[in-house]
Amino acid sequence: MAMQLKVPSIACGGCADTITKAIKNHESEADVQVDVEQKIVTVETKASEESIKQVITAAGHTVE
Repeated sequence: MAMQLKVPSIACGGCADTITKAIKNHESEADVQVDVEQKIVTVETKASEESIKQVITAAGHTVE
């Protein structure tokens, strides 16, 4: 299941790396793409949208 999440707290590539690593730790099969400019995280995963939001929040970011 693919999902797009708006993450307004993304400021740089470091933020993108942190989010990507956090999601991969939760769901190693996940395909994660972070658009720093648009502040959008696209995730292709079997995990629920709610669990991915929680992972991003736990990594210190906000999800709209």
